[in-house]
Amino acid sequence: MGTSERTGLAVVFDGTCGPCTRSARWLRRRDRYGRIEVVASQVPGVLARHGLTRAEADRAAWAIEPGGRRFEGAAAIVRALADLGGGWRVPARLYRVPPLAAVTDAGYRWFAANRSRLAWLGVTPECEEPGAPCRE
Repeated sequence: MGTSERTGLAVVFDGTCGPCTRSARWLRRRDRYGRIEVVASQVPGVLARHGLTRAEADRAAWAIEPGGRRFEGAAAIVRALADLGGGWRVPARLYRVPPLAAVTDAGYRWFAANRSRLAWLGVTPECEEPGAPCRE
């Protein structure tokens, strides 16, 4: 399905990363209305469908709106929170405050650069689970 055919936000994450998988599961659980497609970047066809390169997907999580507008890293997470609605919109609004956005972006960059060292958090990456569709 192309970006123009989707009706909701897509969030593309690193399915080989345990902490990223934990975050993806958290987002799926809170998306009570199924408005957000949360998918590992390693699923065949996902990158092409969402207009991402492997380098982009390896660098950060992405949120892609149906019209094709893309958000990277912390901005992607905040964009997904906004789509959850309710109280989750508050952090999305706070992200618009420049000092808070800068701190959030820096925190995300640190996380992204160090995520391979965070395996001790004990979450099996989505792409390592039996039957996972993550074979690019």
